[in-house]
Amino acid sequence: MLTWRARHVTQSQLVHVAAILLGLGAGLAAVLLKNGVHLVQEYVHGDPLGLSFDLFFFLFPVIGVGLTALLSHVSGGRPGEAIPVTLHAISRKRGFMGIRYIYAWYVSSFVTAGLGGSVGLEGPGVGTGAAIGSNVGRLFRLDYRNRILLLGCAAAGVLAAVFNAPIAGIIFTIEIFSLDLTLASLVPLLLASISGALMSHFLKANEFLLHVDAVAPFAIGDVPLYIILGLIAAVVSVYFTKSFFVFEGLFDRLPSGIARWAAGGLALGLLVWLLPPLYGEGFQSVNFLLNGQEADIFSSGFSADVVTWGSVWLLGGLLMIMLAKIVAASLTFGAGGVGGIFAPSLFTGCVLGFVFAKSLSLMGIADIDSTNFALVGMAGLMAGVLHSPLTAIFMIAEITGGYELFLPLMIVSAISFATARHLLPYSIYTKKLAQRGELITHNKDQAVLSQLSIRDIVERDFQSVHATMTVGELIDVIAASRRNLFPVLDETGCLIGILTLDDVRPVMFDPAMYNLILVGELMDPPPASVDIAENMPAVVQRFQETGLWNIPVVENGRYVGFVSKSKLFSMYRRKLLEFS
Repeated sequence: MLTWRARHVTQSQLVHVAAILLGLGAGLAAVLLKNGVHLVQEYVHGDPLGLSFDLFFFLFPVIGVGLTALLSHVSGGRPGEAIPVTLHAISRKRGFMGIRYIYAWYVSSFVTAGLGGSVGLEGPGVGTGAAIGSNVGRLFRLDYRNRILLLGCAAAGVLAAVFNAPIAGIIFTIEIFSLDLTLASLVPLLLASISGALMSHFLKANEFLLHVDAVAPFAIGDVPLYIILGLIAAVVSVYFTKSFFVFEGLFDRLPSGIARWAAGGLALGLLVWLLPPLYGEGFQSVNFLLNGQEADIFSSGFSADVVTWGSVWLLGGLLMIMLAKIVAASLTFGAGGVGGIFAPSLFTGCVLGFVFAKSLSLMGIADIDSTNFALVGMAGLMAGVLHSPLTAIFMIAEITGGYELFLPLMIVSAISFATARHLLPYSIYTKKLAQRGELITHNKDQAVLSQLSIRDIVERDFQSVHATMTVGELIDVIAASRRNLFPVLDETGCLIGILTLDDVRPVMFDPAMYNLILVGELMDPPPASVDIAENMPAVVQRFQETGLWNIPVVENGRYVGFVSKSKLFSMYRRKLLEFS
């Protein structure tokens, strides 16, 4: 089959056909996941067990994260967060993703969110689609660029199907995966995104997600309020991101998976029991807010009486739910659950925008449409948390079925993104990758360098010498070497100096000095070194700071070899041609 394909079908033709099939397949998988989880949650909200005080809100989340952790342990370990893992595969594994990722996120997220884990399904859906695209590219022996393109096509198909937003699906892939928007990539992305959206229409998937009955016209007088909302959204986005990493650090200190499940699962169960709107993704509550049915959010649990206490208490309850949603999502991840932060960010933004609008109306400051501000708040949180402002703008615009809110979406998303990025340079998806120097960005130099590793370019054919060697012994080493640079090592293999032919030349033609002078008297201390675990941008920075042509490489303090500018430039050029 591969031979026939190579002879009769070009890579471009294959990519176009595969993009359509991937859009349909990934879209179908995502829709089945979303609808399946929503049906499970509807069943749970129907109180199937008849328990007092809705105790299933406590039990099911605990059981869900426990089952997820158990499944992950049995299947080879926790799969990790879908989008960061996908980004790591793009930057460090040439776009190759294991077959396990095709089902690991899918099954785990279904169990986690279906049984009440306060996380989303979009991230796992995107990761599953990316894994499918990666393995299709591997099956047909596609090159790096086309393999990454198929990975992005599947991800675009997933988002287009879930939200019925084909343009947002394409833009998300370009923003998050840093794909180049060229004619060669745009057509496959369009085909995949259209296929995913058609699958969504065919299965009537959007009936289970977001419903917006009407959007009020944009009023120019509301611009100052949208600016304020953008700033508030940025602050909440920073709180969201920092809370996530704080809880992650706390759970990492616990000694075992059982301890993490016990602490996180019980805390999550208690939180969801007290505030049932935190159960699962929360799109039911989002729909209530978008359609002016905020009182229906507090229909069960201990917070049911809030509705009777008045509007101020109702808004206070919503604000408490907004802040608790971020904690609940962090607890779900910490306890061993698998999911995404897409839905929690939309939930948080929706509540924020709604409370902001209603608060201004109650105080008599402005009589504004709460649905508009809830939608724009969703875009603000998405832009601030995910650092994807264009995705946020087009997704909300497509969800509402028009462009009435396009200007306020742009205002709030731009302000939220710019402010949040100033306070936190990296998003939840990219922070750890950036710290390791493994993040692909639209900066071509940075993207290509992130594809390189010191292990790939380190040169190990330098003859080492010891400080106690005489010049006579050194001459024999020089005669057998093709290099003019010699690392000087101690007894443990650690680098203590550098010796060049220029250092030896004054005495190498005077045999009378061969037994009188030792290498330790001629060597220079190493001016700089790099650890083999460092990233390539750090190596380039070291070259710029020192002006050296060769820099020694060490691992755990022991000498490994040298990295040279010439080898780095050669590998950079080769990788740039492949990358482009």
